[in-house]
Amino acid sequence: MLIVGNLIILVCSPKKGEYVYVSAASGAVGQLVGQFAKLAGCYVVGSAGSKEKEEPDLDAALKRWFPQGIDIYFENVGGKMLDAVLLNMRLRGRIAVSSIISQYNLEKPEGVHNLEQLIGKRIRLEGFLAGDYYHLYLKFLELVIPAIREGKMVYVEDIAEGLEKISRNCYTLKWRVKKE
Repeated sequence: MLIVGNLIILVCSPKKGEYVYVSAASGAVGQLVGQFAKLAGCYVVGSAGSKEKEEPDLDAALKRWFPQGIDIYFENVGGKMLDAVLLNMRLRGRIAVSSIISQYNLEKPEGVHNLEQLIGKRIRLEGFLAGDYYHLYLKFLELVIPAIREGKMVYVEDIAEGLEKISRNCYTLKWRVKKE
């Protein structure tokens, strides 16, 4: 998961001051993507949730958090989320597609209806597999190990011991970025 989190740097080239949105930000990949974007000096908002926390109007929610628009979107969800994000992307925005988890168990996957935004806003959308970048793993370690040691990147493990606890205590990763 570590190298996938770093792919926001390789695929989207974030620059200081850019606006970054990460879907499924509390997952193993999303929590790292958010931290790498923060380390690059970006304004970062991540989403996570469940059916109980579902936002009825994704477009309006994104406009609240990104009134100026989104420069980079790290896609982990797909479907309605991608549709709403496309409406809120800035000119020459970049989208890295890591996953589309909202579509995995659907009998009929949702279509994306706002693809014309890719053309008018000149948005670059790129899918990738982490294996394509394994040759860069040592360079990645040179970046991430000092960041963890210096407290610039943080990870928290919540480990439950014993099979009887599996249903109550799943292994999760949570992230936060140390405030400067």
